Amino acid sequence: MARVPWRDVTGVVLVDKPLEVSSNAALQQVRRLFRARKAGHAGTLDPLATGLLVVCFGEATKFAGYLLESHKHYEGTLRLGTRTATGDVEGDVVETAPLPGVMHDLVPVEQAFTGTIRQRPPVYSALKRDGQPLYRLARKGIEVEVPEREVVIQRLVLSWRAPDLIAFDVECGSGTYIRSLGEDIARALGTVGHLGGLRRTGSGPFRIAQAATPAALAALDGPALAHRLLSPAVLPYRLPALALAAEAARDIAHGRRTRVNPRTAPGRYRLHDPERVFLGIGAVGSEGALTPVRLMSAPLPAVPGHSEPG
Repeated sequence: MARVPWRDVTGVVLVDKPLEVSSNAALQQVRRLFRARKAGHAGTLDPLATGLLVVCFGEATKFAGYLLESHKHYEGTLRLGTRTATGDVEGDVVETAPLPGVMHDLVPVEQAFTGTIRQRPPVYSALKRDGQPLYRLARKGIEVEVPEREVVIQRLVLSWRAPDLIAFDVECGSGTYIRSLGEDIARALGTVGHLGGLRRTGSGPFRIAQAATPAALAALDGPALAHRLLSPAVLPYRLPALALAAEAARDIAHGRRTRVNPRTAPGRYRLHDPERVFLGIGAVGSEGALTPVRLMSAPLPAVPGHSEPG
């Protein structure tokens, strides 16, 4: 097989990750389509989960962290009566329990798990202990006590599909483990459980309807594929945009501090030049002092195929 001639590509692509494909495998498939020299993603998905994977190329990888901190939206199913080692269908069954005698009203459970809650991350996770991912320790049979932590559930909708099956729709903050949430919901119903399926349908401002599978992307011709690229400016979407005058834009593009209108509110901003070229992130201090925080190495013009937020 001929080697791929890598090139410098900058942008964001929304990918619908298929079942039983790792996030890295999906990333590499899409990377080869664009022949992108540098690539990463803004939040992994387990191989048995499907859905939205935000892939970042080139300079966009600098801003992926802004999306990692955003809220996520998931849909899936919770299988009651059995608990597995991994919290999903991949692991061995480690515990069984009788099903609830009746299909209870789920509204009290929804309410109990909405807002700020405490959960214990699964041992089969990428969290690290002494520099090693927990899943590696678990596979070696090493028992690790994982401390509880606070997470935020913005919305939770549960519905019975069968006496042993509940469908869920959840919006949650960063750091939430849906496998742990599923196990905790099962315990609240007086039984045990594991995830039967999981699909990420939203991440920050993005929705699954905007995404395409690697196979669908591979079927596109060059111009159509290029139009799937979004500007890196979409990643720090929570920051307000600040259009700079030409002189200030030149200062920022060269990594120099500059000044803006002294009435500009202090805080961090997405910076653009007068032609709407995305420059990066800057922080406004007192009396309009603007300091670069994270900049594009080569500012990216706002051209077709590089959509930007308003």
